[in-house]
Amino acid sequence: MKRVIVIGGGVAGMQTALRLADDGCDPLILEKEGELGGKLRDWYVLFPTFTPASEVLAELKGRVIRRGIEVRTSAEVAAFTPHSVTLAGGETLACDAVVVATGFTLFDARIKEEYGYGIYDNVVTSADLERMFAEGRVAKSDGSRPRRIAFLHCVGSRDEKVCQSHCSRVCCITGVKQAMEMKRLFPEADVFNFYMDIRMFGPGYEEMYREAQQRCNIHFVRGRISEASPTIDGRIQIKAEDTLTGRPLKMSVDMLVLLVGMRANDSNARFAAQSGVERSPSGFLAPKSLFLDGVRSTAEGIFYAGTVTAPKSVGECVCEGYAAADAAAEYVKER
Repeated sequence: MKRVIVIGGGVAGMQTALRLADDGCDPLILEKEGELGGKLRDWYVLFPTFTPASEVLAELKGRVIRRGIEVRTSAEVAAFTPHSVTLAGGETLACDAVVVATGFTLFDARIKEEYGYGIYDNVVTSADLERMFAEGRVAKSDGSRPRRIAFLHCVGSRDEKVCQSHCSRVCCITGVKQAMEMKRLFPEADVFNFYMDIRMFGPGYEEMYREAQQRCNIHFVRGRISEASPTIDGRIQIKAEDTLTGRPLKMSVDMLVLLVGMRANDSNARFAAQSGVERSPSGFLAPKSLFLDGVRSTAEGIFYAGTVTAPKSVGECVCEGYAAADAAAEYVKER
C-alpha cells in the first residue's frame, strides 16, 4: 500500500487523510501541535450558519479515529521531498508522496501600533473575541458590559505598509458574524463595522450581511480607522473618515475589535528553498495552476490542501482535502 504523508492536522489535513484512505492509500498525519484541529480549535461558531466549530471538529476527529488513520502529534516538519519527510528532531520518514496542509498564520495586530493592541485595554482581535465567546466571558476588561463596540476590517490585509497586499477573504463575513453575536449578547449596545469594501463572496453571506443591518441594526461605515487612543474614562477614542460622505469621524467606544487577516507561514520560504516548490508574491505556496491544478505544486509528488496556498473558508478547505487526496492517490498508483 502506498504511503502518503499529510503535513498538518487541521481541517484540510484530516479530510485529505480520510479521502486517501478511501482511495486505498496509507495516510500518515504529522501535526506540529499537541492535538489535531489547527485554527478551528480556537473558533466558537462558523459563518454563515452559526454552527459550533466544536461539532465540525469533533466529527472530523471521530472519522479519523474510527478509520484507524495513523497520527503523530508534536511532530514538527523540518524539510520534505516527494519521497521523504524529515522531522525537527532529525528523524526521516519515507513516503510515496506528500500533501502539504500547513495552513496559515494569523496577522500579529501589534504590528499596527496605531490601534493599540497589546497596549490599551479593550482592544482585542477577532481571534481573541472567538475565545471569549467560547469561554463565556465577553466583557470589558473591568467586567462591565460594553455599550458601544467597533469592528475594524482589513487589519493585516490589503495593506502594503505591512507587506500584506492580499485580501484574506473571510474577514468581512467574520466581522458580520461577530457583530451579530455581540448584538445578541448586548442588545442595548451600538455596534459599528468600519470597512474598506464589504466582500460577501459565499453562499448565504450577502443574506447574513443584510440581516445584520436590517434586523440587528448594526451600523456599517465605509472608512478605515486611522488611530485609536485611550480616554480618561477608560474607553477607546477612534478617528476615521466616512469615505461615502467625505467627513471625518471621531467617537469613543468601549471595545475595539481588530479583524486580523491570514498571512503566509514563515516556514513557506524554507520549504520552497528545500523542496523546489514555488511561492506566490503573497508568500503562500503557489499551485501549479490556479485553474486546472490548484492542489498540485510545481514539484512532482508534492500536493497542497487548504490555506497553505491562499486564504479560504472551512468548507473550501474540506473540499480541497478531497481534491488533493485524489490527485496524490492518482500519482502514487501510476508509479
